[in-house]
Amino acid sequence: MENYDPQSAGAAAAVIALFGFLMVPFIIAYVVQIVGMWKIFEKAGKPGWASIIPIYNAIVLLEIIGKPMWWLILFLIPCTVPIFGIWALNLLSKSFGQSEGFTVGLFFLPFIFFPILGFGNYQYIGPAGAGFAGFKPFDPSADYKDPFNPNPPQNH
Repeated sequence: MENYDPQSAGAAAAVIALFGFLMVPFIIAYVVQIVGMWKIFEKAGKPGWASIIPIYNAIVLLEIIGKPMWWLILFLIPCTVPIFGIWALNLLSKSFGQSEGFTVGLFFLPFIFFPILGFGNYQYIGPAGAGFAGFKPFDPSADYKDPFNPNPPQNH
């Protein structure tokens, strides 16, 4: 108790208050990004709530961009995350008919570009563009394949 300095409690409170004050913009940006992802998932015919479930949102994203489930393992390996993460963002932008410039925006300013993609007039045209914007918009109910039951029973 002899080393107690009443000034140190005030300094600690100031640091905690500053940290809390600086975290508010990051939390707001993250919530805006989640809302944008929710709308993107809904546009692609997937449940919007899937954007808030940590591993499941990556599985749904892989379905949206048309990549196999084993890519999820690549998202869990630290040295492959930047490569396949950027690749997945590029395929997401192409799935909505956008170019590599939009991919750059999704990577560097996700709290701006995810809501633009979700709330804008962009249509989901299929996994990774499905031949790009010259075709009709993708109908998710037409050729839906259940990833957990790839061989449904056949009705003859």
